[in-house]
Amino acid sequence: MWDDPPVAEMIEVAASTSPLRERAQGLLERLDRWVPSEAAWLALTDPRSNVYATVASTGLDPSVVDYLDRPAMAQEIEIAGLNHDRPPVSVADLPVPVDDLPTWAECLTPAGFREGLAVALFEPGGLHVGFLGLLSSSREPPSAATRDRLGQLSSVIARGLSPMRSLLATARLVQGATAGAVLLQDGTTCPLPGLTDHALLVADSPVVEIARGAFLAGHVDRSFMWPASEGRGATGHVRMTVLAATELPAFVLGILLVTPDADSRGLTPRELQVLGLLVDGRSNQQIAKRLAVAPRTIAAHVEHLLGKMGAPTRTLAAVRAEREGCYVPPPPDATQARRC
Repeated sequence: MWDDPPVAEMIEVAASTSPLRERAQGLLERLDRWVPSEAAWLALTDPRSNVYATVASTGLDPSVVDYLDRPAMAQEIEIAGLNHDRPPVSVADLPVPVDDLPTWAECLTPAGFREGLAVALFEPGGLHVGFLGLLSSSREPPSAATRDRLGQLSSVIARGLSPMRSLLATARLVQGATAGAVLLQDGTTCPLPGLTDHALLVADSPVVEIARGAFLAGHVDRSFMWPASEGRGATGHVRMTVLAATELPAFVLGILLVTPDADSRGLTPRELQVLGLLVDGRSNQQIAKRLAVAPRTIAAHVEHLLGKMGAPTRTLAAVRAEREGCYVPPPPDATQARRC
């Protein structure tokens, strides 16, 4: 099966970084060559609310697609038990009479459809990403072979439908990034396909909280430095890049990428920390209090970092640091105690 040209093409489309709707339409067109149907509906879901939105369809009038996009569709899918990770279900398998479902009684049956197959789409990690329905005017239930084919291909379609794939092209804009995570609106994170995981990308990490704050504040992109490891003896830094999601469902905030061996302009760990507090708008006195050192020590750090940044003033140094992402921002809990 996996060597069959239509299936191989589906796998290729699912793994591509083409726009979401283009991938979705390509998957349906190739699926029809392996699991034929008179019409198909492919929808993306928000895992927080289970609202479904059409991303591709074939053989359906626009009025039918509009009907399927109703918020009430999610409730009907739940009533029918079609939002669970299970093998494809036909109309004959539904736990409720088809006439009790408004979508069938008011829309699909009048449009000439009598049977079909439906399957909820889940990523391997368990994230519910969407729903696929195949429709037929025949009253004959789909064959066991057809069910098996669709069941085996549902994971491929789920990967192709996943918003995570759409973020890969954005991630590739950041040269040298080796690890990444997707930040979701509900406070959770997901791995970014194609990149490795990193200890800094766990959900309760301070850099994840900083990135989430940037997204919620409306920032499209942000870059900053962060210690590569914890402890007083740690000297290396990585670059963290925050990129907001575009043309994706609202439940996806964006991505956070890790780039090792980042250029820090020769700034020491302490100078990067002081520069972060300058970007944060702190005075020398406030920085000294925050770092528990003498103000004259901070003045010396500022003098040194101005030279390394090639900036005549602290304001210009802060602007350049923020533009280049060459600073370590204060931890989120410290930000709450600003200007104390």
